[in-house]
Amino acid sequence: MSGAALGLEIVFVFFLALFLLHRYGDFKKQHRLVIVATLLAWYLCFLIVFILPLDVSTTIYNRCKLAVNSSPAESNGSYITLAPSKQKCFKPWSYIPNGIMPIFWRVVYWTSQFLTWILLPFMQSYARSGGFSITGKIKTALIENAIYYGTYLLIFGAFLIYVAVNPKFNLQWNQLQTIGIAAANTWGLFLLVLLLGYGLVEIPRSHWNGAKRGYLLMKTYFKAAKLMTEKADAEENLEDIMEEVRKVSESIKYNHPLRKCVDTILKKCPTEYQERMGRNMDDYEDFDERQSSYPSEKSLVKLHKQVIYSVQRHRRTQVQWQMLLEQAFYLEDVAKNETSATRQFVHTFQSQEPENKIIQYFYTPTVEWYWECLLRPWFYRVLAVVLAMFSVIVVWSECTFFSTNPVLSLFAVFIQLAEKTYNYIYIEMACFLTIFFLSTCVYSTVFRIRVFNYYYLASHHQTDAYSLLFSGMLFCRLTPPLCLNFLGLTHMDATISHRHGQPTAYTSIMGSMKVLSFIADGFYIYYPMLVVILCIATYFSLGTRCLNLLGFQQFMGDSEMTSDLIDEGKELIRREKRKRQRQEEGENRRREWKERYGNREDSTRNRVVHTEQKESSFSETNTNRPLSKYTRSNGRTERDRIELLQDAEPLDFNADSINDDPLESDSGR
Repeated sequence: MSGAALGLEIVFVFFLALFLLHRYGDFKKQHRLVIVATLLAWYLCFLIVFILPLDVSTTIYNRCKLAVNSSPAESNGSYITLAPSKQKCFKPWSYIPNGIMPIFWRVVYWTSQFLTWILLPFMQSYARSGGFSITGKIKTALIENAIYYGTYLLIFGAFLIYVAVNPKFNLQWNQLQTIGIAAANTWGLFLLVLLLGYGLVEIPRSHWNGAKRGYLLMKTYFKAAKLMTEKADAEENLEDIMEEVRKVSESIKYNHPLRKCVDTILKKCPTEYQERMGRNMDDYEDFDERQSSYPSEKSLVKLHKQVIYSVQRHRRTQVQWQMLLEQAFYLEDVAKNETSATRQFVHTFQSQEPENKIIQYFYTPTVEWYWECLLRPWFYRVLAVVLAMFSVIVVWSECTFFSTNPVLSLFAVFIQLAEKTYNYIYIEMACFLTIFFLSTCVYSTVFRIRVFNYYYLASHHQTDAYSLLFSGMLFCRLTPPLCLNFLGLTHMDATISHRHGQPTAYTSIMGSMKVLSFIADGFYIYYPMLVVILCIATYFSLGTRCLNLLGFQQFMGDSEMTSDLIDEGKELIRREKRKRQRQEEGENRRREWKERYGNREDSTRNRVVHTEQKESSFSETNTNRPLSKYTRSNGRTERDRIELLQDAEPLDFNADSINDDPLESDSGR
């Protein structure tokens, strides 16, 4: 089993990252480089979280071996026996051989740092650029990142000059590397505490509120009112942009040098707008070089960028509106079925997507009623209580992990108790649950936050390339300080525990923070205590109240604006529900009409066709019989008739020759 656990987790984490990226990104429409870069960033960050418990168990075993080697011992198979105390050091099932983990952590860490500080910012500007060629997009990305890269180079250059001039410092390359790592981890820890303080409170509270049906329904109405406003704004913005595209398309003709750029813009427009512009365009009209009102290439680049943004936003709001309608209809069905006497879940609308037959077999209407109306609320309450207990333990440990005698951090107590008995399964499970909960609190906040319309992770394949790359940057910057914070909570970091033993392979890659003592002994220890203040602020919704005062509508139960938006959203949902009901009623009537009269019409149509076939066959047999006998004479008669018609002169029309009296016409004939 040596190294097998590492290989299994590497494969599992890859498919986990691929699944999440498929949920938020669009593999068909987005650029492959964006998908690959985001997948690599997410994969490396998730991999660090899953592999770190194996590093901890391997380090504990290596410490046991060092203790054995420093005293008389006997080797016996898969474990080592101490001679004086007869203590056994069992090899863990997930043991990773020496030399593998340092190389693994070095590759993973520096690859993630290269992504977050160099490649992903450049790709963000490249993906957001409106250039029409690869060279133009690269040029725009370099210009936009010149200030970004220049700031870091200026700070790093000033630091190097200060170190070179000052004779007190004699820094080597390893120390400069450690300083760079410390600077990156300090920035990440600053953001980590902010996100962690929000997630520690919001995740248990969201699960507790998930057990309240009325609460979820009211919040869905509130979201519907806000989303309808955003949807109308997106449609209006798209109309304005398409009007500008139409004017540009009409002014730049087919033989203009910039016509290729206009065609590229038209391909990014929705299909209905492309057809409308294609009908109104005259391709045979040449452009006039003397006319000076043609747009420039720079303005077309700007228009191209606006088209990409407006089309993406319009598509996202349309999909989100449909998903929100399905959620609102389902919550209303749950509220109706709670008082059902039959105890069978009845849906107002059938699902538009075909359901799996296995799920239909086991998840029957009765099972669905018991889960949705009885079991699910209690399950969410129990889960919320468990998560709240985890949050309290994390907050306590963040405030006391620097105390080594006595050990006050609960996570450190759990790990040390398991270390005495060398219960590696318990050690790995405790480490995994701890770091998984910490990463869930941080990463879920990254998925929830929204910076206006510039950064927003939307599910159902509606996240744009800029937001995907930005999330990869955040993950790569947050994961290393998150892991260091976890090792500090469990006292596996020698800087915190002050234990003279073998450190974990991860901390050996980070280097000794004693080079910057004010960061190692000050910021890393006391700054995480601010998580208490952030948890209190999140519990009382201070951030939500501040945003509400600034004009950003937030869901607050005691706000008059919230009540108005709930009423508006409820009316919108009711209107959409009536609309869908009318559509389904119309489809049902057409289906019933086809089932009732379709067979009769088909039989009548078949009878008529059969009769016509009989008549045609009978007439053909009657006409074909004399043809074989009189073919030559009929052919000569037909030729004579054609010659007479050719020699005949056309008659002029004379109104006086028309006689209305039928008797006169008969006598004349």
